Amino acid sequence: MIEKLIFNVLAFTLFILLFIRLIRKNDTSYVYLLILQFIGIAINFIELSIGKSFGVVLKTIMYSLSILLPIFVLLLEQYNIIRFSEIVNLLLATIYILIGKKEKAEKCLLQLINKYPNSIKGHLMLAKLYGTMEKYELSLEEYEKVLEQDSKNWWLQLKIGELYNKLGRKEIATKTLYSLLKEKPDCYEASMLLGNILYESENYKEAIQVYTNALNYRPADYDLYYNIGMAYTMINDFQKAKEAYEQAAQINSLLYHAKYSLGQLNILYGELDEAERYFMECIDADEVEAGAYYYLARIAMVRGEIEKAKNYANIAIEKEPSLFEKMLEENIFLPIIDLVNKPEKKAERYKTDKQLSLKELQIDEHLDNTCKLVGKLNNNDIEMIENVRKTQSKDLNREQKERE
Repeated sequence: MIEKLIFNVLAFTLFILLFIRLIRKNDTSYVYLLILQFIGIAINFIELSIGKSFGVVLKTIMYSLSILLPIFVLLLEQYNIIRFSEIVNLLLATIYILIGKKEKAEKCLLQLINKYPNSIKGHLMLAKLYGTMEKYELSLEEYEKVLEQDSKNWWLQLKIGELYNKLGRKEIATKTLYSLLKEKPDCYEASMLLGNILYESENYKEAIQVYTNALNYRPADYDLYYNIGMAYTMINDFQKAKEAYEQAAQINSLLYHAKYSLGQLNILYGELDEAERYFMECIDADEVEAGAYYYLARIAMVRGEIEKAKNYANIAIEKEPSLFEKMLEENIFLPIIDLVNKPEKKAERYKTDKQLSLKELQIDEHLDNTCKLVGKLNNNDIEMIENVRKTQSKDLNREQKERE
């Protein structure tokens, strides 16, 4: 009986304290705690009513809900370790997000940060939520509020850079990422994002510098070498592009687009055996298979292997009907154009492959156009292009040394 008396006095005292706290703070979050405590008290009341002692499991639940949990929460709040309201709103928001009710999750989080403006967890969860809702301006505002309280957090700076980029504010995104890399030069994600922004802005030399610096921390990264190769391609430094693509191909032999670009570059330099070898490896890759057969047909035409060229051309057209239109525009295919199988339907404008990224499509088109151009040039023109390339390479090396 003494145990029951102590339990009831303590439980009801805690209940009253929590109720007073609910009134003073005008915080309905405590209702959840009061409900849990009420369940514990109700179990005790039922036990007294039936005059039978419950087992260990029910008693543990009863004491935990009625006494231990309220005391635990009150002590943590007393020493400013947690705020119960914050925990409840974060938990509710998480549940709403999991069941797909993002608007209700947003409402919970807004209530939280209105009550506790410095809640880092609240602002952070709201920023992520806005990101999934594609409300990038609002997401950016929330991340910046968190950064004000945690200014050394590199991950926050990265997210802010990403959002500025998504919002089209390239200059601010670039500045943010340069600042981040100054503090944390080994941040691979920031290097890739900054390099990509510079590349898309056609600042190819700066992009090369960023990718190259990242190699100091990721010396065997396929994407870095491949991106360097693409950037060198766009400034027509084909020798350095070739070297970068070769490095990428050595690192990962299962990713074929570097080999595809190497095939194009070898055609550009007239190294048909090497080009053929790379394209033969590419015919196993869905994303570049049709283009590989197309280039194998071109190589066969250069060598005068008409039957082989026709077979390759037929396979290319079967896999990508729009290649027939492309072949019609090229004089090299005139001897076989009436011999190949024409697609049944009129093909759409030429695309290398729908699976390729915009950057990869751009590189393919640039190299393809360059291959056609060089095929129409005389030796003096080619020598002039090579001299221009060497001058560009020297300028780039000088700029890199000055920055170092």
